[in-house]
Amino acid sequence: MVFIKRIVFTIIKGNPSKITYPILLLLGTLSSQDLEDLSFGDDASLDIATWNIEWFPKNNQTTVDYVSDIISLMDLDILAIQEVDDTVMLDQMLDELPLYSGYYQSSWFAGLAYIYKTESIEINDIYEIYTTSSYWNAFPRSPMLIDMNFMGDNYLIINNHFKCCGDGILDTVDTSDEENRRYTAINLLKEYIDVNLPESNVIVLGDLNDDISEAPPNNVFQNILNDSTNYRFADLDIAMGNSSEWSFPNWPSHLDHILITDEIFNGSNGLEVQTIKIDEYLDGGWSEYDQNISDHRPVAIKIINQVPFYDINGDGSINESDILLLVSLVLNDNESIGMADINQDSQTDIFDLILLTDFLQNN
Repeated sequence: MVFIKRIVFTIIKGNPSKITYPILLLLGTLSSQDLEDLSFGDDASLDIATWNIEWFPKNNQTTVDYVSDIISLMDLDILAIQEVDDTVMLDQMLDELPLYSGYYQSSWFAGLAYIYKTESIEINDIYEIYTTSSYWNAFPRSPMLIDMNFMGDNYLIINNHFKCCGDGILDTVDTSDEENRRYTAINLLKEYIDVNLPESNVIVLGDLNDDISEAPPNNVFQNILNDSTNYRFADLDIAMGNSSEWSFPNWPSHLDHILITDEIFNGSNGLEVQTIKIDEYLDGGWSEYDQNISDHRPVAIKIINQVPFYDINGDGSINESDILLLVSLVLNDNESIGMADINQDSQTDIFDLILLTDFLQNN
């Protein structure tokens, strides 16, 4: 459903440094959604999603038609996919998406793939890691790494599909234990990043087939969670929140995750993460989605380099000085645009001020 927000903004007369932040009041439901209303990405941010697409194509050409439309509407820069079963039909779908290209190694055991927007993404390399037989127990599908550039910044994304199932009990001695296999997999990925990519912008994502919010000692991700200086699950709030936002409603559980390194969450980046509930945009709801598309919802992250958009005075930081300068420009009806035009509508006005104060409130 579509909602509207009432924004109450007050500038204390005579003292523009005292600014109350926007108060967002939910007014109510205006109209129902349909698939054409689906969106996520934009030109100003790096938009990435992970999606277990369940033995693509689940319902043959019908699935191809749905997924092709959904990818166009989500407007992602990169989509990491799990469970590609038919690479011929994947190629046919990519032919229907002129803005995108794709990569897969194989369809062996429902393979991994990437779909990326060719205009915004520069590919440096794509390769698999932990490919030898000694790692097959931990990784039924070898992790697929893409080295890419976006707007001059380098990122490395590692796509995964961990072993499923289990009894919820982590047995660190039994190597055949499903939880043990996931525990070993995530710690091998941590080791790979710590050794090979210690100062890189790294994103680990995929269907990791376990709950990141589970209590120890059975949380297979505990070593990652304990190293909060260097790693953060961007979707942890989703996992700890209402089940309506989880990625796997049939159980229900939240199994699809996005892990980021400190180079991303400690930088000048704004981050937005959400489960994209495509089923809510379909007339037939979850039944239509599950029958024709997948049993998993995509989980997506938006990475925004905030400094160019909010650093009004150009000093490399975003603080009250930027607010004061923007207030002065707005109150004096200054026609200067440049960095002050945050929403890029060719005007410097109260709407830019609202965006700046929202950002400072939330960061």
